[in-house]
Amino acid sequence: MTEHIHFYEPRAGHGLPHDPFNAIVGPRPIGWISSRDGAGRLNLAPYSFFNAFNYTPPIVGFASIGHKDTVTNVEQTGEFVWNLATRPLAEAMNQTCAAVPPGVDEFQLAGLTPVASRLVSVPRVAESPVAFECKVTQIVQLEGADGTRVPTWLVLGEVVGVHIARASLKDGVYDTASAGHILRGGGPADYFEIVPAQLFRMHRPK
Repeated sequence: MTEHIHFYEPRAGHGLPHDPFNAIVGPRPIGWISSRDGAGRLNLAPYSFFNAFNYTPPIVGFASIGHKDTVTNVEQTGEFVWNLATRPLAEAMNQTCAAVPPGVDEFQLAGLTPVASRLVSVPRVAESPVAFECKVTQIVQLEGADGTRVPTWLVLGEVVGVHIARASLKDGVYDTASAGHILRGGGPADYFEIVPAQLFRMHRPK
């Protein structure tokens, strides 16, 4: 069977044209994070390592490879907002990936509208149909199995406020299938879109 399996140890390299790790652990929701620094300057950046980690209280988190502006901002203010990236917003979201100097406002760069949140000082993206206002609960620098710290910071935050466009609620239930979510794939430019045709249902065994 081994001739049918490609095995590698990550520390020794994968031996493939592109690292498959991101493609296997995916597609993943996008952490489109708005923040502000201690001086009030805005930042908006997407993170491909993002997910939800707890239900009650709701906790979400994203990992920043490198101590980027967003991490500095949440350290200073203790707040951030997650904004849902959808297919109509894909190009604007991609613009906020640009490597620009600290202090550049990605809202302006991408032609997006900051709108005041209810419970945190950080604005949300007005064009996004869903936003989570978050209070930082933990910032953890990751470590390898040998205890060596790696230059990646995991930011966890409790969701203290939720904004949902009413058009995304069908009989009071959030309709993921038609909300237009986009997800990050593994290749250098791979994204996926959720569409109703992909929906199937399974009920938990009793």
